[in-house]
Amino acid sequence: MWSPAGDPLRARRLADERRLFTPGPRGDFAVCLAYPNRYPVAMANLGFQAVYRILAEDPRVSVDRAFLPEGPRERWPHPFRAFESERPLGDFDILALSISFESDYLHVLDVLRGAGLALRRSVRGPEGPLVVAGGPATFLNPEPLAEFVDLFLIGEAEEMLPEFLDRVANGPRGRLAILDRTGVVEGAYRPDWFVPRYAANGALAGIDYRGPHGNGGRVRRRYVRDLDAVETSSAVLAPEAVFGDKFLLEASRGCEWGCRFCAAGFMYRPVRYRSPQRLWEGAARGLELRSTVGLVGAEMAGQPGIAGLCERIVEAGGRPSPSSLKADLISPALARALGTAGSRSVTVAPEAASERLRRVINKNLTEPEILRATEWLVGHGVEALKLYLMVGLPTETDQDVEAIGALVARIRERLAAGGAPKVGRILVSINPFVPKPWTPFQWEAMDDLGSLRRKLARVRRQLSAIPAVQVETESPREAYLQTLLSRGDRRVAPILERLHAAPDAWWSILRALRGGRGDVVDPDRFVLRTWAADELLPWDFIDHAVDKRYLLAEWRKARAEIQTPPCDTHTCHACGAC
Repeated sequence: MWSPAGDPLRARRLADERRLFTPGPRGDFAVCLAYPNRYPVAMANLGFQAVYRILAEDPRVSVDRAFLPEGPRERWPHPFRAFESERPLGDFDILALSISFESDYLHVLDVLRGAGLALRRSVRGPEGPLVVAGGPATFLNPEPLAEFVDLFLIGEAEEMLPEFLDRVANGPRGRLAILDRTGVVEGAYRPDWFVPRYAANGALAGIDYRGPHGNGGRVRRRYVRDLDAVETSSAVLAPEAVFGDKFLLEASRGCEWGCRFCAAGFMYRPVRYRSPQRLWEGAARGLELRSTVGLVGAEMAGQPGIAGLCERIVEAGGRPSPSSLKADLISPALARALGTAGSRSVTVAPEAASERLRRVINKNLTEPEILRATEWLVGHGVEALKLYLMVGLPTETDQDVEAIGALVARIRERLAAGGAPKVGRILVSINPFVPKPWTPFQWEAMDDLGSLRRKLARVRRQLSAIPAVQVETESPREAYLQTLLSRGDRRVAPILERLHAAPDAWWSILRALRGGRGDVVDPDRFVLRTWAADELLPWDFIDHAVDKRYLLAEWRKARAEIQTPPCDTHTCHACGAC
């Protein structure tokens, strides 16, 4: 979405890009793939790039991309135009939104307004583009956007997008005509076929299904069973992208460990890994283009063959850059490979600092294992560690909060006393806990904002006394908004419209609505309330193949501080995903 022809920024970005695949011939149906954020963020997203490649290779489709404009909102161009062709977004047959994070929901409304479309799907005419949305955020809970989006694709693109395109191409143009053909694709969620009912106390009482399926309105999430069968790596090299100096390569989907706060560990079940050979083939291709290979997965230290892969990348003259590593799975070989490659920073995620709270969240990780891993990493030459921790986790006590400073201090002491050639810098990232759908903590309330502020201030004071430690924290207000958008139902739509109308005043608007004041639902209902175990949840109509009873059992085990072993997909069928 760019300003008129001649924009030098757009021209430079197009000139700097390097496409790594051969697109098919341009077809009859025009699709604009929009990422509701700016170009550097969008082009760093591997899912967005994978969808772009699928669309560009399909001979029935002509695809273009769109991003949020640069600069202040009041200077954005209207109408928004596509990146490559500069065609107005409202002229496409399909406007496809790739949504990875709830924080971009407000930008979805920006895209619709910039395309010249009515925000609400119910008042759009039969012509104009069909508004389709997909991506991880919508897999979890599409309901906050259900009044704005015509159709959601609940599943992984490689599995269901070709079937969707078959139906798109098999008939006439027009928003409603395409919607009628594509709404019956398995995994498609058409909100106008689902009508929620609410009880007098505000609870979701039921959903009336008015569609043609005989499954009672269940929407089955689609997924790729064999990752080796699909290609998920950088499709376009864009120097201005975040991670623009890396070739990105997906290693796995899901996670075997089942941390009770983590949506990716449950919504991507069963966990799937690419084979070491396919990963090396992808890495070898990437090393011809970039010196650093970014290995993408929810947890990379447990990836089969990860140490050997990193060693091969180093031997080939490259640098492996895995995403977050589980401390107890870091081996000396992996630490050595990362250090030898000159990795400047490695991320380790204890999530909780006390042994007790790590049992609650099912981290399956002890403090000696954390200390050993950090010592190995820095001892082999890694210059800096990034530690992810949370405050506001369920059952958290003052002692658990105090443990954050104590853990970081012990890591610092261990590095200084271990004879390491470099005493690494430590960046501690602390975020408030946000309850997510399809996790054992989906019933939990977010901690009170005042409590979170006090905890974060206490931790910052503790960490300020430790040498060479930097601290970054997420605002409790930002966490409140994220929780609202994660756990909300369709009654969040008017709240989103108000925030869209005055984005700079978003907290003032939410604060005015809290406590039930105003003519919309109290946002605290979705954020600060612990939900009953037998309550109908807004996202219950989605079938992620994970049994809700299993999540409930894990929630109760958390309260009892009982850990669950990692997934064994060959023998265990407890959660139902296998």
